Amino acid sequence: MAKVNYQYEKRQKELQKKRKKEQKERLKQIRKNSQSQGTQEPQVTEETQKTQETQAPKETPPPPSPPEK
Repeated sequence: MAKVNYQYEKRQKELQKKRKKEQKERLKQIRKNSQSQGTQEPQVTEETQKTQETQAPKETPPPPSPPEK
């Protein structure tokens, strides 16, 4: 039976957290800029979420496990 690669799973979890945090920061910056200009807050729609998801780097597939002996 193959060993579970916990480091890979941990790294993927960390990357997901990092992307989520960056997305929140971008939204805060947009809100701050729009308020300073005197406009309303932008509405987050499905289209904007899709574009943000496509801009995020794709997850790499797990490395191949070594052959069992």
